Amino acid sequence: MTRLAVFDCDGTLVDSQANICRAMEACFTEYRLPPPDRNAIRRIVGLSLVPAIAALAPQIDPQAHGEMAESYKRAFFAMRSDRTLDPEPLFDGVAEAIAALEQAGWLLGVATGKSDRGLAHILAHHGLADRFVTLQTADRHPSKPHPAMLHAAIVQAGATPQTTVMIGDTSYDMLMAVEAGAHAVGVAWGYHDAHELREAGAVAVSDHARDLPMLLPALLEAM
Repeated sequence: MTRLAVFDCDGTLVDSQANICRAMEACFTEYRLPPPDRNAIRRIVGLSLVPAIAALAPQIDPQAHGEMAESYKRAFFAMRSDRTLDPEPLFDGVAEAIAALEQAGWLLGVATGKSDRGLAHILAHHGLADRFVTLQTADRHPSKPHPAMLHAAIVQAGATPQTTVMIGDTSYDMLMAVEAGAHAVGVAWGYHDAHELREAGAVAVSDHARDLPMLLPALLEAM
């Protein structure tokens, strides 16, 4: 049996909220729009860029949402290029959880609203680039909660929905897992609260990354 654990990135593997907020504020400023409240920005973390910006600025011409997404990318890249980008640290216990799951025979993947380039940068920075057998990003799929990312990850890993767990911090991750027929596990250290995660279909919510290596196999055994 091939067991597959698919992680979200922002808010699940790494704490990237400061950089996301700064880039979004720069994007809105460029378009002479009042920057959204940071709590509102955190709420859309996990969506692909165009739907995220559409949620933050529904009042403007939909064509501009795509243009603003490019502005966001430029702002983020500029922060990285001039080294003002804040570190995006792994959440406490994540590296250890990944190692333990891998040692226990789990295959690992990522499904994220980030671009290929953004995800590659994060994984390389933390020395995790070779730990995941499947990497699914917004460059090739519709935005979460559409299940395309997770479907592709399952196929690439040679797993099944019944042996796959999606681990994420937002309701978008949980809804995607439910739609794909996989198990949805929320994490309490990200951007949506535990109640929202359960409402969206989480069968469990982990309070700390160190709990995942025990929680995931118990979850499959119980099903």
